Parts: sequence; C-alpha cells; structure tokens
Amino acid sequence: MAVPKRRTSSARRDKRRSPNMKMAAPALSTCPKCHEPKLPHRVCPTCNYYDGKEVVSTEA
Repeated sequence: MAVPKRRTSSARRDKRRSPNMKMAAPALSTCPKCHEPKLPHRVCPTCNYYDGKEVVSTEA
C-alpha cells in the first residue's frame, strides 16, 4: 500500500487549497421598479417583476 514518505508541509498544503479561497460574492444589480438589490437576470423577490412585466402573481 502506498504511504507518504514525508509529512506534507503547511505551505505546500495551503498552496493547494488557495484557489478555493478566491471565490467572490455574487454581483447584485438594482431593480428598476422598486430599487431593491437583486441577482441579475432573475425575478425581483420584492416586487416579482422582470423586464418591466409582473412575472409571479401575488394574488391568492
């Protein structure tokens, strides 16, 4: 069975893990109708509008 001959140093281990730390938060755009922040290319969760039209009905 293959076993490591030497312990992996923390510098080598952290170099391998570093690309995962570069992830950024998703960009936010402003809804043109209610001016609340929302994800781009998605229906606004506050007013349910997309591209100037009501997409999700709020009536029960």
